[in-house]
Amino acid sequence: MNLITAGWILVLVYSGIILFFVIRGAGKTKNISDYAVGSIIFSPYAVGLALAASMTSAATFVINPGFIALYGFSAVISYALILPLAAVTSLVILTKRFRNHGTSVKALTMAQWMGTRYNSKGYALFFAFISLLLITFIVLIAVGLTKVLSKTLDVSELYILIGIVVFIFGYMMFGGANSMVYTNTVQAILMLVVACILLGSGYQHFSSGISGFIAKLNSIDPKLTGFTNTASFMFRDFFEIVIAQIIVGAAIVCQPHIITKSLLLKNDKDVNKYLIAGVIVELIFFLVVITGLFARLAFPELTYNGVPLKMDGIIPAYVVSEFPVFIGLIVVLGLISAGISTLEGLIQSLSTTITSDIILKTSAGKKFNPVILNRIVIALIGIASIYISYDQLMNPKLSVAIFAQNGVYAYFAAAFFPILVGMFFKKVPAAAVFTASVTAITVHFLMYYGKIGVPFSISTGENPGVAAAVAIIVSFIIGGIVWAISGRKMNA
Repeated sequence: MNLITAGWILVLVYSGIILFFVIRGAGKTKNISDYAVGSIIFSPYAVGLALAASMTSAATFVINPGFIALYGFSAVISYALILPLAAVTSLVILTKRFRNHGTSVKALTMAQWMGTRYNSKGYALFFAFISLLLITFIVLIAVGLTKVLSKTLDVSELYILIGIVVFIFGYMMFGGANSMVYTNTVQAILMLVVACILLGSGYQHFSSGISGFIAKLNSIDPKLTGFTNTASFMFRDFFEIVIAQIIVGAAIVCQPHIITKSLLLKNDKDVNKYLIAGVIVELIFFLVVITGLFARLAFPELTYNGVPLKMDGIIPAYVVSEFPVFIGLIVVLGLISAGISTLEGLIQSLSTTITSDIILKTSAGKKFNPVILNRIVIALIGIASIYISYDQLMNPKLSVAIFAQNGVYAYFAAAFFPILVGMFFKKVPAAAVFTASVTAITVHFLMYYGKIGVPFSISTGENPGVAAAVAIIVSFIIGGIVWAISGRKMNA
């Protein structure tokens, strides 16, 4: 009861702080451009913290540690080492070149960047519609936040879900980029504190050293301490754990709420400071998934008070059971911040894309005030999110992470080839990138829903990471062939 009462007080105070920054930023948001990329000159370190907060969602702090609790070291290698290193390396390489083109053409969205880079309005519209896949990521975060808050506040998941969506989507109608950098910076600082608390929460398990820690996990299930885990469907061999995650990690930064963050910087000289702050903090955040090992030691049979734990509920149960009220509340705030920070970025980028790149491109859309239209779009996204999120709460396929990965991975699989070649080559025909994007999406969904395997691995497309990795490889091959053919025709 102490946790519940204190939880309500803290959540209300936290909400008040967020609204303060939203109101402060909203006053400087006059048009859709201000909403998308901001009109305030921010510190590069603040934008770097905002980047780290946006890259780190409820998946990293709440959902992915559940995979580690279930599958052990194989999942740690995949999610805490391989994926993060590939992601931050890709981020550093791609940021400067993406920013150079984006600022020169005043791009507000990923779709606009694609359209101007390849001089194709049709391709821009195609990517705007592909961006709708990102609603799956919004659902993942909404579910993660609901799990944490419903346990903390002792309220039905449905009511918490509705409250989360109404509150966050409501203030995002007015704030946009100007307020998001403020709120993300506060959230990133909170998340850093909580990351340290969670990573330090398992210190007692190392009383006999690392070997003793491994022995404890081994006594629960020997598969938890192996390089691979054949009991999973995501960490069974080298391709799933390493190769697929390198490809996915490199491509994952192509999500609009990540790669476009550099457009918030007003000066090119700030890019290095922005990257240093973002990368260091982000690598710390990625390590939080290790908490899943501590949770498995706390719940060796994966039950809490005699009730079996679903994967998405393992970390919320761990927080409630392992920490005293005061520390537990700080951790809850950090978990909430991890979800809200990414959710804000997704709402901002997706609503701007739908408004600017789909609706305003039609003759009927031009009759509307863009800012008001954007608010209507946010409301509609919110309604759709509640409906889909509640279904995932009631009927998850192991975890909402699988649902989200299926949609998000398809998106950045389609984006990786055009972004990469668009940055490093001047003359790339639109036909090549369009073919590559369509190929990536087609291969990804065919592999996932067909559960198609690959000849060099025991894995199948049922693992979204494998489906995306293969889709990216095939898209590069097909895109390269079309590029070569189109280039010959142009020369002729």
